[in-house]
Amino acid sequence: MILEKVKEILVEELDVEEDSITLESKIKEDLGADSLDLFELINRLEDELNVIIEEDDYGKLITVGDIVNYLTDKE
Repeated sequence: MILEKVKEILVEELDVEEDSITLESKIKEDLGADSLDLFELINRLEDELNVIIEEDDYGKLITVGDIVNYLTDKE
């Protein structure tokens, strides 16, 4: 559930193909996100999944798997 939602948001925010997104995909290097993209991505995740991602944790969210694990822990 969370992975599918994260993929959906990544496809829309970063204009990437869903097939190219794996748990190992790095948000910046593999999916081409810049700092603004990351900020918008985090805001959208917070809004759509009704969670708060602490600013201190932004740097820990390097891969899609990191995001999924972080959000799973928040449930």
